[in-house]
Amino acid sequence: DVQLQASGGGLVQAGGSLRLSCAASGLTFDDYVIGWIRQAPGKERQGVSYISISDGSTHYADSVKGRFTISSDNAKNTVYLQMNSLKPEDTAVYYCAADGPTYGSGSYYLWGSRIFSSWGQGTQVTVPA
Repeated sequence: DVQLQASGGGLVQAGGSLRLSCAASGLTFDDYVIGWIRQAPGKERQGVSYISISDGSTHYADSVKGRFTISSDNAKNTVYLQMNSLKPEDTAVYYCAADGPTYGSGSYYLWGSRIFSSWGQGTQVTVPA
């Protein structure tokens, strides 16, 4: 089974930075696209960014372009999300999720041609107003 472990969230003042990590196991890392999807209280889930592990191509939501950077360490099966210039509207639970040849049994998040179906447990990011 695909397992994803997200970490690195916390409380940070506006303008500050955090780095989230997503450690993946139970999969052939190169076969997957790993993404970050966030959900704020009372709001729909929102795709933040994703990276194709095989070729390193990346995609960002307009709201985070220029502030967030996604990367991967393939030797560690880990994806990172560097978040700079954080804003109160970035407050949410951040989930890492996987799109690949094996579908998860839980919920799905559709983002363009991507189907994220395997999920980590989420990590809280709080940026006070």
